[in-house]
Amino acid sequence: MSLHPDRLFPADERTRAIAREIHQRTTDLPLVSPHGHVDPRLMSENQPFPDPARLFVIPDHYLTRMLFSQGVTPDQLGVPSVDGSPSEVDGRTIWRRFAEHYHLFRGTPSKLWLDYTFAEVFGIYKNLNAETADEFYDHLSVRLAEPDYRPRALFDRFNIEVLATTETPIDSLDPHAALAGMAAGNGRRWGGKGGKVITTFRPDNLVEPDWPGWAERVKQLGEITGEDTSTFDGFLAALRARRQDFIAAGATCSDHGNATAGTVDDPVKAAQIFDRAIQGEASYLEMQSFPAHMLIEFARMSVEDGLVMQLHPGSLRNHNEWLYKGWGRDVGGDIPRATEYARSLKPLLDAFGNDPRFRLVLYTLDETTFSREIAPLAGGYAAVFAGAPWWFLDSPEGMMRFREAIHETAGFYNTAGFVDDTRAFCSIPARHDVARRVDAAYLSRLVADHRMTEDEAAEVAVDLAYNLPRKIYGLEK
Repeated sequence: MSLHPDRLFPADERTRAIAREIHQRTTDLPLVSPHGHVDPRLMSENQPFPDPARLFVIPDHYLTRMLFSQGVTPDQLGVPSVDGSPSEVDGRTIWRRFAEHYHLFRGTPSKLWLDYTFAEVFGIYKNLNAETADEFYDHLSVRLAEPDYRPRALFDRFNIEVLATTETPIDSLDPHAALAGMAAGNGRRWGGKGGKVITTFRPDNLVEPDWPGWAERVKQLGEITGEDTSTFDGFLAALRARRQDFIAAGATCSDHGNATAGTVDDPVKAAQIFDRAIQGEASYLEMQSFPAHMLIEFARMSVEDGLVMQLHPGSLRNHNEWLYKGWGRDVGGDIPRATEYARSLKPLLDAFGNDPRFRLVLYTLDETTFSREIAPLAGGYAAVFAGAPWWFLDSPEGMMRFREAIHETAGFYNTAGFVDDTRAFCSIPARHDVARRVDAAYLSRLVADHRMTEDEAAEVAVDLAYNLPRKIYGLEK
């Protein structure tokens, strides 16, 4: 197995040569990761990673989803069950099963990321299959036991400048406090190269009343903040207070994974729904509409405290009911669905879309909205930016379609740059490498068509990879 130096570049030799030159300008840039789901305890505790199966396979729903589609059930891959039913616990057995099916990932972004990680991070330049499974497992196990492969060492080696994690308002911020203490102790940011880990405010589990345990979590929020969350005003006060805790822990953004982009600006109605939901009397339609009311409230808070607002709508969560009941959330059972933005966001944009204190980054799983809605909104409101291709669209093809659809209306500078949005820490450099190569390929075509000079394209590539995410997500401070 080899990583071709021209991977993802155009086939035409002249355009490929241009892409090489553009890409070269981004290869040594630090990695900026303003949105992701890495556990901050990796950095604060700095313990060795577990065995290869528990590092690569069990937590990665990209992998388990594909394998399940071919008949390999989650319990065979070691995914913990909801009711405690037995799952495979032997890491080597899980790894062998994964290796036997590695051919399923041919041509997918998962294989691009994994091949890069195996080669560039762990030094394995072989093809993974049933015959090489044990060799891979042994090699990875040896490396994972070495100090140079602990999380902080890899953080520095990956040249990460900023890594944003994601926590809910009732999650502990102690790992971030520990990292801040390390920084204070040595007079610099905790990483050897000065990188930092920050948090992101993600309140989804407090704004969806039909999410099991919602009332208990609202009560817990009140206990954490000292506010009376039995009332809507107290609930909002508690959220404001908790946002300040997150800002103190480095947060520059909030993140919202609502089912839709719907917004409703009616605080009186929102309070009525909240009161009924607390009493367990809210109707299904009221519970479904409450997140739309809360997006307005969170936008209002963003104007007050400066957190950049990210909106990630459009996932039909837990579509595979059998999978959800057996193994819970975030194991591969979610499906994208059509999402409408222009009408849905109008109440929010009427209120805040032209306010210089507000910034909204829009993501989508519905790529039909790229040119029809996302680009015009980003090009028509000072507060709105188009977020990177996300989740099912985080692929070379999806990224290229995004550039082709967005650029003609919004340009490059109404986009927010790349985010890796990953739980898989070791894949971070691979994901950034893919994004930078795809951008170089797209820009090389503009140069070859004489729509842009090579110097301009190189400048844009650097902005997309580094300057724009720092600026849009408030990381220049």
